[in-house]
Amino acid sequence: MNKFEKEVQSKRHDLFDAGAGFIFSFAFFMIIFFIAVIFDAIGS
Repeated sequence: MNKFEKEVQSKRHDLFDAGAGFIFSFAFFMIIFFIAVIFDAIGS
């Protein structure tokens, strides 16, 4: 066992961080998409 496995900074599971990152990035791109749809509807 190496030094980094003995002295971990966070004991949380990586699944929660990965899920939060996926949800936030998905929401960000969804907001950008809906803004573009709104501008397209206004422009036409």
